[in-house]
Amino acid sequence: MRAALAQARAAADAGEAPIGAVLTGADGEMLAAAGNAPIAGHDPTAHAEIRALRAGAAILGNYRLAGTTLYVTLEPCAMCAGAISHARVARLVIAARDAKGGAVWHGPKFFDQPTCHWRPEVEQGAFAEEAGQLLKDFFRARR
Repeated sequence: MRAALAQARAAADAGEAPIGAVLTGADGEMLAAAGNAPIAGHDPTAHAEIRALRAGAAILGNYRLAGTTLYVTLEPCAMCAGAISHARVARLVIAARDAKGGAVWHGPKFFDQPTCHWRPEVEQGAFAEEAGQLLKDFFRARR
């Protein structure tokens, strides 16, 4: 999760929402790390989770990421939860909850839906307060 937070800080430094993600393989080795980049990439799908999943899939040569763990600094949105499900990520570790835009514990509760084909093991990770404060500080500075 520390590496995901580093990605979130780098995203903030680049003017992006400070959200980071790290994908590890079944052996625990880091496969990919990414921060949010929809502004820089002119890509509304360039969320940290999507970017990490894409990079990990390219490294593994497979769109199915069986046995992997995805660490994220903020509860994924519905788009990212869908991608996590389609990628067959085994475990999802989330730092901060997002009552406004999250789709795992809040909103649509994506993985609880009967139409969801794959459900990762989901757990609350460390650094929730730090990840949340990073977001609050970032958006406070822009208002």
